[in-house]
Amino acid sequence: MTRIYFNEVATRDGFQIEPNFIPTDTKVALVDALSQCGYAKIEVTSFTSPKAIPMLRDAEEVMGRIRRRPGVEYTVLVPNLRGAERALESRADELNLVMSTSETHNLANLRMTRERSFAALEGVIRHVAGRTPINVSLSTCFGCPMEGEVPQDEVLRFARRFAELGEDRVRGLTICDTTGMAHPAQVARMVAALQKEFTALQLTLHFHNTRGMGLANVLAAVQGGITRFDGSLGGLGGCPYAPGASGNISSEDAIHMLDAMGYDTGIDIPRLLDIARQLPEIVGHEVPGQVAKAGRITDLHPAPAYVAELRARAAEGGA
Repeated sequence: MTRIYFNEVATRDGFQIEPNFIPTDTKVALVDALSQCGYAKIEVTSFTSPKAIPMLRDAEEVMGRIRRRPGVEYTVLVPNLRGAERALESRADELNLVMSTSETHNLANLRMTRERSFAALEGVIRHVAGRTPINVSLSTCFGCPMEGEVPQDEVLRFARRFAELGEDRVRGLTICDTTGMAHPAQVARMVAALQKEFTALQLTLHFHNTRGMGLANVLAAVQGGITRFDGSLGGLGGCPYAPGASGNISSEDAIHMLDAMGYDTGIDIPRLLDIARQLPEIVGHEVPGQVAKAGRITDLHPAPAYVAELRARAAEGGA
């Protein structure tokens, strides 16, 4: 049975664009609850400037108060050297660095060219080397809403540049469908190329469900050999530069699908669904996730009362 590893990103990727600040106590309680579910990683917060992302201005306090469970890695997003130092002081288990493979998206999101982003992140990587693992997330790998399809060769070029910094500096790469433009055939091609070239790295896929293809893309990636995925509780998240973009794939929906197909996710699904059902109250609105609403496919319901009478009549030969 193939083991699939999930990284929960709701408390960072999801909460950062919520319209209302999620109280610190609530964030800590949610991370602690998720820690009991069997995740490989939880992306707790971001050490970006509080002015840039005010919803995560409590990063140090959250990291300082969570109860760390053995076997779970608590990862954080960092944008620069200052963010990296703050993350190290907060004892993050992994630093996640981000840039876009689309020049236009990178300019819109990070306000700098891709080359400047790469140079800045390379500086962080060299500065942090040997102190904590580094993961690099490459955004818009399957398409940019301002440029169109991003050539696969461009994605591989930037992935290669980070990989060439050395395994002791970059442990993993996350290939992101930031704007929900991927489709399964495209994913299959990308995964084949990644699996061929980057065998020494942790490869993670990050999908959005903007056009309803998120779970299909997960399945295409799994069938191509990928065993690590990001997911967001309830499907929270989105991209401000992708008009109409919905959130990430729902963690519980993806995990439920793979579990039903016989994959080992290591996740306590009933526990996870109990947490997911609390999410609308936490964020103050409905969320896209489906399984928390409908229940698992193995959850059975009592038949209507009249069915017993119909069964009895059929048994007597009266039907």
